[in-house]
Amino acid sequence: MEGNTANERTVKYYRLSEVEERNSSKSTWIIINYKVYDVTKFLEEHPGGEEVLREQAGGDATESFEDVGHSSDAREMATSFVIGELHPEDRPKIQKPPESQVTTFPDNSSWWTNLVIPGLAAAVVTLLYRLYMSEE
Repeated sequence: MEGNTANERTVKYYRLSEVEERNSSKSTWIIINYKVYDVTKFLEEHPGGEEVLREQAGGDATESFEDVGHSSDAREMATSFVIGELHPEDRPKIQKPPESQVTTFPDNSSWWTNLVIPGLAAAVVTLLYRLYMSEE
């Protein structure tokens, strides 16, 4: 006789389009690490304010969630809002290309723009200060 054991669990999968529709104060869903959270009832309790969650509503909040550095208590509390997972076929749709995660600047500046210009500015300020003080 086969049956479900205590270790087996059925995961409810949601499509990205379903999550995107849940972006109002009446129904607010977010995605964090491919898990779908219904945070509607938590909006007013969120320590950072309702707006923080509303900005992420209907989309992937992984980066924002991780950037804030939530405590282990906050992470534990978040598990109570999990309602399922993002469908595996939709997961690539929310992944950002590696180059968009890091802001880079063209490397056409040289050492002098980083050292000489601030050094000259400091020297000019020092010279002006001494001239001002010597006139008194």
